[in-house]
Amino acid sequence: MNKADLIEALTPTLGSRRDATLAVDALVDVVLREVAAGGSVGITGFGTFERTERAPRTGRNPRTGQIVPIAGTRSPRFRPGTYFKKVVTDPSDLPEDGLAGGRAAAGTGSTSPEGASAAPRGRRASPAKGAARLVAAEDVAAIESQLKDSAKKTLKRARQDDAETGSGKAKSGKSKAKSDATKSGSTKSGKDKSAKDKSAKDKSGKKTKKK
Repeated sequence: MNKADLIEALTPTLGSRRDATLAVDALVDVVLREVAAGGSVGITGFGTFERTERAPRTGRNPRTGQIVPIAGTRSPRFRPGTYFKKVVTDPSDLPEDGLAGGRAAAGTGSTSPEGASAAPRGRRASPAKGAARLVAAEDVAAIESQLKDSAKKTLKRARQDDAETGSGKAKSGKSKAKSDATKSGSTKSGKDKSAKDKSAKDKSGKKTKKK
């Protein structure tokens, strides 16, 4: 069963394919983020998703025999729960009706799935630290709406930044054109002055010859 098959199996329970898709995506998102941050997600009767770390160590190159350092690593791990192991070993322990991983009906005094052994007396079962709750369909819809609003704000901010950048470039272009025009005027004025000086020198030379 792949993701599409899982969504298809959840659709009758959640009412629509859209809600089933959002539920799967939301659950996967929570698990990925929590485990990546170093936490764990424990689901009673199912198992625990957690991160394992291996400290840096040294190894030996099998060809040369040289000792080489090996960096530390992090990897995800899933530890199946007791009930999960039990029903895999003996599928007949699965309930014929209802959800296999669901809690017992109210008033039964048990929180373990049907067919699972009860917890030892004097020890109260508690969910794993950082355990995630399955998000209801209507809550998923609200989260989707918030994500859309956030995306719209981000797009609007990006457009404003682009507009400001374009305005800055236009102003820079005008300043450069004005500077070029000023330089051109100065050069032309210098040439005209040089021509006038040359003409004055020619006239002075002519007067000197006549004398």
